[in-house]
Amino acid sequence: MIRKMLPLVVLAVLAAATASRANQKSLTLDVLYHPEKKVDFDGSPPRIVGWLKDGRHYIESKGDVREGRQLVKVDARSGQSQPLYDRDRLTAAFERLGGLTPEEAGKLAKEGEITSSPDEKSLLIEYGNDLFHYDFESDLAKRLTTSPQVKEEEATFSPDGRRVAFVRRRDLFTLSVDSGREKRLTRGGGENTYNGILDWVYQEEIYGRGRFKGYWWSPDSQKIAYLKLQETRVPSFTVIDHLPTHLTTEVTRYPKAGDPNPVAALAVIGAGGGKNRNVDLGKYDLDDLLIVRVDWTPDSRQVVFQAQNREQTWLDLNMASPANGKTKTLFRETSPAWVNRLDDPLWLPDGSFLWRSERDGWSHLYHYSADGQLRNRLTSGEWEVRRVHGHDPETGFVYLSGTHHSPISWDVYRVGLDGSGLQRLSRREGSHVARFNDQLTLYVDSWSNFTTPIQTRLHDSQGAEVRVIDANPAEKLAEYNLSTPEHHQVPTRDGFLMEAILIKPPDFDPSKKYPVMSYAYSGPHAPVVRNAWGGTTYLWHQMLAQKGYLIWMCDNRTASGKGARSAWPLHRNFGELELRDLEDGLDWLTGNAWVDSSRIGLWGWSFGGYMTGYALTHSKRFKLGIVGAPVTDWSLYDSVYTERYMGTPQNNPEGYSKSSVLEAAENLHGKMLLLHGTIDDNVHLQNSVRLAYELQKAGKDFEVMFYPKSRHGVRDPAQLYHLRKLMTRFIEENL
Repeated sequence: MIRKMLPLVVLAVLAAATASRANQKSLTLDVLYHPEKKVDFDGSPPRIVGWLKDGRHYIESKGDVREGRQLVKVDARSGQSQPLYDRDRLTAAFERLGGLTPEEAGKLAKEGEITSSPDEKSLLIEYGNDLFHYDFESDLAKRLTTSPQVKEEEATFSPDGRRVAFVRRRDLFTLSVDSGREKRLTRGGGENTYNGILDWVYQEEIYGRGRFKGYWWSPDSQKIAYLKLQETRVPSFTVIDHLPTHLTTEVTRYPKAGDPNPVAALAVIGAGGGKNRNVDLGKYDLDDLLIVRVDWTPDSRQVVFQAQNREQTWLDLNMASPANGKTKTLFRETSPAWVNRLDDPLWLPDGSFLWRSERDGWSHLYHYSADGQLRNRLTSGEWEVRRVHGHDPETGFVYLSGTHHSPISWDVYRVGLDGSGLQRLSRREGSHVARFNDQLTLYVDSWSNFTTPIQTRLHDSQGAEVRVIDANPAEKLAEYNLSTPEHHQVPTRDGFLMEAILIKPPDFDPSKKYPVMSYAYSGPHAPVVRNAWGGTTYLWHQMLAQKGYLIWMCDNRTASGKGARSAWPLHRNFGELELRDLEDGLDWLTGNAWVDSSRIGLWGWSFGGYMTGYALTHSKRFKLGIVGAPVTDWSLYDSVYTERYMGTPQNNPEGYSKSSVLEAAENLHGKMLLLHGTIDDNVHLQNSVRLAYELQKAGKDFEVMFYPKSRHGVRDPAQLYHLRKLMTRFIEENL
């Protein structure tokens, strides 16, 4: 009896599933990208900007940029919230100040860039190129600077909150919050000299995109260490905006591979002025030197800095005396290829420190004494520590994020200072981005996976869930007929296991043959296969799957994130190994009878644009490629990124030639769509213009679209809509 009924039950379930699927909608370009018709599939996860010192409250930024964001103080456990400051009260205080109209006072309170003082009792506000101060207890506002025609940049409080430092016209200043008295600390800043502020290549490739601050307060607030960058020999590059009747230009110091870099010096000066003390860099060739990290010891007695040669084959951890500038090297990191800069030392109460290193080919934690002697290592194995959150001296635990559980996910862990008892705290499969309070007793966890937009929860130091902050149900997703991504591990010809994702059409029929649209970035240590929400690009891939395409993402070994050693084999030769691995992945995929191996497309942006252009000119496997904002010859990209992997063109001419798309343009195979923003200040439009020229000379047909006013990414909603329509049309017509 049961045997006879089981098929009926199965049929009923299948019928219900089919009916449910039939009621679901298909994704369209309009719901994904149309500026007025698009649907919010991502939800609105909270923007947590930090924790208060009490460890009980975190700060959330609420509201729309156009309406003015409001900082909100949230009790982490209860969820009760209140504004961090009263905007109306703040406006009234600035109206009383004088010199501002009521409208200006309102805009300052609503639109100003706000920083809380270290003691959380006052605010520093940047507005209209000037700096303002507001004290909570006295309800008094002050205007700190009065130079609206000249911007005060990178303003910060001193650790004790009594002073503010900033950069004006590329010189470093401080001022007293109480008296308003201003002190100029450096002179000579200008076109060729940057004091306390970073140039383009130092912020983009060394300290992090958008981080231009080039000075560091001592913990005791008495001194400031700062970088001085001399740009005289660094070539300039001009970006042109073609839309105005009279063209406007943007000129930036930009060293391309092999060009002179900025010459870096490190100095220390008293916060109230005095004599600049240069740090002794005599052991280094200044033309071959990068200063890649700067910090202080907790007692303010030593400046700690990391130095590398320009090809980044070694890294020194140094200490320097602010009194006399004398420098001592604690140790040098080396590798068979290049050394990635990672973190500043994490100082412990006894003066020792934790250090993250890739010396064995994997990112792991090491414990050092104050004089640079290794005590022990905390983690080991074929996985990576990706971030260190802190050390709790009471329990002895060190909290970190890493890939021990899965190479395609971030999880939260803790481990003993002696390296014992590694424990995974996060429990949901997927990726977890943790933000701990200073006491390491609570953390906010932003979690997502392949199919789930970001959800936010509060956890304690044991990993237990305390409260759901935002479940972010994103109900709209359920209305659409989406496929479940399949995760695969694919061996290369020499046995390396690559991670891959396959999205099949929702009505997949194994008796049919399907074309493949593949997506790659392929850059060193930069995987695209992650068990995390992929946003609108993921949904655009789902839309293509609904149209009958197999979507394939496979991380070549050098992009896999499986330890630095997985990327080292590409040293001095971009393109060749990456393409071989991508082709091995396609061999695995096309081994399935339902794949049409004659119809394979590839697309990518930035390094992915380079990889697509390289594949179309060095392989016959691809019927089409969409080449977005590509580097087309590595001599055209910036020195710091390129030379880390390729060395200089002077030292590696053969590698640059072999890696070039321009030099292989005559070998173009398959249809190409070339895309680029016209004011891209990162990968310059020059790359695509020169590729177009080489393709024209070789008599090759291709399509091209430029996006005025767009930089390295296309952000304008109308242009992004146009871009995705164009890409979709190109795929449908040619694949």
